[in-house]
Amino acid sequence: MNVVNHSVIENLHHRILGHLQIIYPDLNHEPLLRDLLAAAGLEREQDVKCPTPHTNLWDQQTVLAITYGDSIQSENVAHLHTLHGFLNKYLKDVFSGVHILPFFPWSSDDGFSVIDYLQVNQGMGEWEDIEKISADFPLMADLVINHCSARSRWFENYKKCLAPGKDYFIDVEPDVDISAVVRPRTSPLLQEVDTLNGKRHVWCTFSHDQVDLNFRNPEVLLEFVRIIRFYLERGVKMFRLDAVAFLWKEPGGSCIHLPQTHEVVRLLRTLIEHRDPKAILLSETNVPNRENLSYFGNANEAHIVYNFSLPPLLLHALVSGDANYLKTWMMSMPPAQHGTTYLSFIASHDGIGLRPVEGLLSEKEVNEVAGLMQRFGARVSWRALENGENRPYEINISFYDAMRGTLHGGEDGFQFARFICAHTIMLALEGIPAIYIHSLFGTENDYQRLEHTGRNRAINRHQWQLQELEDKLASPYTHHGKVFQALTRLINVRRAQPAFHPNATQYTLHLGSQLFAFWRQSSDRRQSIFCINNVSDQPQLLPLARVNLIELDTWRDLISGDRIEDLQSEVMLKPYQSLWLSNV
Repeated sequence: MNVVNHSVIENLHHRILGHLQIIYPDLNHEPLLRDLLAAAGLEREQDVKCPTPHTNLWDQQTVLAITYGDSIQSENVAHLHTLHGFLNKYLKDVFSGVHILPFFPWSSDDGFSVIDYLQVNQGMGEWEDIEKISADFPLMADLVINHCSARSRWFENYKKCLAPGKDYFIDVEPDVDISAVVRPRTSPLLQEVDTLNGKRHVWCTFSHDQVDLNFRNPEVLLEFVRIIRFYLERGVKMFRLDAVAFLWKEPGGSCIHLPQTHEVVRLLRTLIEHRDPKAILLSETNVPNRENLSYFGNANEAHIVYNFSLPPLLLHALVSGDANYLKTWMMSMPPAQHGTTYLSFIASHDGIGLRPVEGLLSEKEVNEVAGLMQRFGARVSWRALENGENRPYEINISFYDAMRGTLHGGEDGFQFARFICAHTIMLALEGIPAIYIHSLFGTENDYQRLEHTGRNRAINRHQWQLQELEDKLASPYTHHGKVFQALTRLINVRRAQPAFHPNATQYTLHLGSQLFAFWRQSSDRRQSIFCINNVSDQPQLLPLARVNLIELDTWRDLISGDRIEDLQSEVMLKPYQSLWLSNV
């Protein structure tokens, strides 16, 4: 082995020891280092790779689809096989990667109460199906790292005082002060369970079926490093760290974003990138904006951070006709360092989170939007505050139904235009765009599934039958087909523009409260795109002189294909119309 490889190995060991000294200051670190290297598959020198810092593992063609493994079904066919066929038939040239939400055996929360991390849910298919999808599409999988199912073998062993599992969970005395713990739910934090050692009170941040794991025990960390290695070997390239903000607990405090949590993320990043330098970590932290951004670290934690403030702020702009809050937020967002970027999205399997607009929208404005969404069929989920009060936490609604109307006018005839405008904005912003598959189809609220499950989030987790879906997408008379055609066309236009690279320059423009506008420029400065969006239900007159288009360039709208002949002319934007004015 050459000197460079010796240096890489020594640096890896030094970094891991540095992480362990922060996470577990009182442990003997050398044995744990050896165990971690073995768990990650890094014990052999030839398996250790050399990651290059600040490398962008994405470009303007990177667009992700988000879906459950069973969102599209056909009779007597494994769901993952059906999904793979649909992706290859319709989306091969549209999306560069796919995030398949938890496909493991689970007991609740549509997959986020994992029973067995190393198995594929029997109804979904087999690991072979996952490997086939990952061969055609870079694959993101969830690492549900904060908690597991109360029906898992680990928790059953905990109750029986057997390994593995007997020390994998957090139990505290019921009189311990937990009043400062930050939570996204209203259920009691502690659940009483019977064990061979008597009654215990276990920590459950989310639900009593989702029991929090005890990362104070390094055996839990080792379990997840083995899981990560297993996923990498089956083609997973991106890891979504679910609910990672709550990972470390210190009773008496908030138990969110603790230093040990950030250090665990850094450790996982170190291990993963030395096993596969092209593997990516994504943090899922549905929290206020500043807290969310902390998971970039110094470009040494998550490669990608969810842009959680975008969905509620964009929703507010489109239903109020006022983009001022959206603009103020965007001006405050720091450009991501090379090697990191944002994940831009406006709809997900969960709902529209409201914590990320704390400090950005007033409580009155949040309540007004939530009330309007309820009139459009939404359900609202709540969280408990320290003072015992409850506050809206999440709006559960399909994004297509969220676009039915406005605060001042109620339902109107602009639902389709408003919906496409939202996605046009998202596709042009700094970061990697990710589109929930139900937005791609214009899926509406699923009240039947909501009633059947009794869970608010089920309203936006419809399950399509393949033939019905294909019929609707092929029909010129359904909004499903129109949405699909419009969005896939926009995605393909976006993927051809260097100025839409996730790390390309972005500046906010000031063209009035009804026009949300920003400028993107490619890294070589050859392409500029002015993205101008009418977020109101009234036509807006735009003097092009205010945009400062360079006269020596030839300008055209990438969306309509129209050329701009007179740079001193005026353009009338229809309600919810968007322009992508490019000089290339």
